[in-house]
Amino acid sequence: MPVPDYETLMRPVLAAFANGATNVSEILPSLIEEFGLVDEDATKLNASGQTTLYNRAHWARTYLSKAGLLQSPKRNHHQITDLGRKMLKAHPVRIDNKTLSQIESFQDWKDATRGPEGDDPHRQSVMPPVATDDSETPDIRAETAFREIESALVGEVIEAVMSLSPARFEKLVVDLLIAMGYGGGDLERGLQTNLSGDGGIDGVINEDELGLDAVYVQAKRYAPDNKVGRPALNRFVGSLTGEGAGKGVFVTTSDFSKDAVDYVKRVQHRIVLINGDRLARLMIKHEVGVRARKTYVLRSVDEDYFSET
Repeated sequence: MPVPDYETLMRPVLAAFANGATNVSEILPSLIEEFGLVDEDATKLNASGQTTLYNRAHWARTYLSKAGLLQSPKRNHHQITDLGRKMLKAHPVRIDNKTLSQIESFQDWKDATRGPEGDDPHRQSVMPPVATDDSETPDIRAETAFREIESALVGEVIEAVMSLSPARFEKLVVDLLIAMGYGGGDLERGLQTNLSGDGGIDGVINEDELGLDAVYVQAKRYAPDNKVGRPALNRFVGSLTGEGAGKGVFVTTSDFSKDAVDYVKRVQHRIVLINGDRLARLMIKHEVGVRARKTYVLRSVDEDYFSET
């Protein structure tokens, strides 16, 4: 039989994690056996170079995680939650998107919207995974699919970042700022300071060759529920003052408290706050720690070319 769709795989995937599996690759043999897949179907590759089975099992795992049925204590290591075990008992036959939509955390993920450029940059935002609608035109369906893929990628990027050591995370932040054009894109202008005795400064980006203008960087790798508060921003501002600096970037894998955000708006220094969601999206945009797997180009007729007027 052909490989089942990802919704059909949701309950078997969840059950496999309940039985001790820790990642998607470990689940594949049990899925092959359960659905009686022949080698030709089990090894068939999709356009991205993954097997169709792995790709659909991966998406099933992603949706289950967004619903809180799975948790990831570390990168590529997933565990079933108490809610996940309850869902297995409550739904012995099938778990799908309709089932998950009854869970608040999953619905919050679907309902979240990304603000337009220029909106509050500190707001935690995720593009919603809107279900494909065959009544929509192909270009709208393609855009919807792209937004959903990027939404899932944001979570994977944050998970990967959280697996880094503090020193490696600080280097990542400097690399990102350089990729964004700070320091003229010159790697030699990105400086990572010593971890000890750095006065609250983790990195310095010289914006010109002579080092006359610099951006000072503070990077904090915090768990999602550990927000950066005003005291940390107070220390950062003090460090900038001590260095005679006027510009700073404070980056965290979590988020900033309201007091911290309000405080930064009142200080004379120019400070940009980057939370985990924005960090992941900037990494995706500037291809730091991610790479393009496949590119699709949508073309249309050039009306100017065919115009005879």
